[in-house]
Amino acid sequence: MTDLMTVVDWSRGLFALTAMYHWLFVPLTLGLSVIVGVMETIYYRSRSQEWLKATKFWMTLFGINFAMGVATGIILEFEFGTNWSNYSWFVGDIFGAPLAIEGLLAFFMEATFIAIMFFGWNKVSPGFHLASTWLTTAGASISALWILVANAWMQYPVGMEFDPAQMRNVMDDFWAVAFSPVAVHKFLHAVFDGWVLASVFVMGVSAYLIMRGKRREMAMRSVKVAGWTGAAGMVLTLWSGDSSAVDVARVQPMKLAAMEGLYDGGRGEEIVAFGILDPSKTLNDGKDPFIMKIAIPYGLSILANHDMNSFVPGINDIIAGRSMNAEGDSIDTVSYAERMAMGKKSHEALRRFDRALTEGDTAAMDAARAEIKENYPFFGYGYLDSAEEAVPPVGITFYSFHIMVLAGGYLTLFIAIALWSAYKRRRLWETRWWQWVAMLSVAVVWICSEAGWVTAEVGRQPWIIQDLMPARAAISAIPSGTVIITFVLFAAVFTALLAAEAVIMVKQINKEEE
Repeated sequence: MTDLMTVVDWSRGLFALTAMYHWLFVPLTLGLSVIVGVMETIYYRSRSQEWLKATKFWMTLFGINFAMGVATGIILEFEFGTNWSNYSWFVGDIFGAPLAIEGLLAFFMEATFIAIMFFGWNKVSPGFHLASTWLTTAGASISALWILVANAWMQYPVGMEFDPAQMRNVMDDFWAVAFSPVAVHKFLHAVFDGWVLASVFVMGVSAYLIMRGKRREMAMRSVKVAGWTGAAGMVLTLWSGDSSAVDVARVQPMKLAAMEGLYDGGRGEEIVAFGILDPSKTLNDGKDPFIMKIAIPYGLSILANHDMNSFVPGINDIIAGRSMNAEGDSIDTVSYAERMAMGKKSHEALRRFDRALTEGDTAAMDAARAEIKENYPFFGYGYLDSAEEAVPPVGITFYSFHIMVLAGGYLTLFIAIALWSAYKRRRLWETRWWQWVAMLSVAVVWICSEAGWVTAEVGRQPWIIQDLMPARAAISAIPSGTVIITFVLFAAVFTALLAAEAVIMVKQINKEEE
């Protein structure tokens, strides 16, 4: 068991390492592609050489990050086979479909038109080149769509049925998978987050150029385009984030409870604006989860259900199966003890089905299949030894969520001031302190984006598929030492690649204007 958990922990760490490096590049490319598209559209309409220079400058930075995103993304897909082969077998019929569409459609679409973007100047008509730029932008977003459809399915598994004869899930409704509300809202949130990140990046780099006395007019043009893109992105990010919060409250209530450090829920639940958790807090110990906190009354009930008086369950409530209806009456839900019992029933029924299949006993097979189907919604709980195993790391989930929210609030203010000053008080961009604010904001937006990803993924632990498969049941049967060595090597390679990319980016930014 010790070696098993070592493999699980290091496999988790390896995937998290790869995903977080990957996520450094993906939102930037999603947003930069839009900004480049807008700039080239302005050039196409005006034929201004200044806008052409701006387009080519940011297009080059887009290309550098695009290449890094592809490299890290391919490795992520390989890890499903090398480190998570049980998972790949269990749900490959479903999970593989959106990834295959992403590779066959979106990626080839990007690869085709990005070549025209970079090498088609003066070789194709300006209109066709512009269309290629926007088609690359569309391809990047479509690529993100199918990847996030796959991720959303892991958090809200729909459109499938378990086949005990194959001991795996098979898809029975593709459209339910593709258009689940969780998938739609997750996709929109990620894309609009990319707009915000890229806009802050562009404004930060522009501030650096102004500070160095280079490409000053291009920098101010870029600030205006980035400002409008960021403002639109922030509004849409807040809207899609609100929709995602409702989804989490509905399909992953334990994640929401961990995000707020909420152990005992209630009606009209407050939301924590700032807080410090008590690290000694345990389940049902009666202690206050917080050393200190600043809370907004009714905020969590509004966020989760759009109803200030609605009931929001805490960790203890979910485990015990306690809830409350709209009238304030206590009601029972399925407790974790009941879920674990149902999960173990489904496991035992699966073993009976396998024996009956071997013996050719059709009646026994039908009886076992019916029992599996009845208990299958909690199949994953059959792997657990205690309810506590189904509680995610509260500290990491809570702090990452609140870092994201606080950073998002700061970025909203920054984008508003940056856009206003670009039109009304341009001299602000000439001041050294504001230039530093803009440049440091680039770090803030990346922290915000990564914190959101950590919240989404750590908050659903231990589930690799919500309620159906914990991480420890999804791994490959490989020695722990192999995973550890791979982690160290990947960490070194990824860090070296990031450093190389940073050097290339800085050289490109500092390149003298042609």
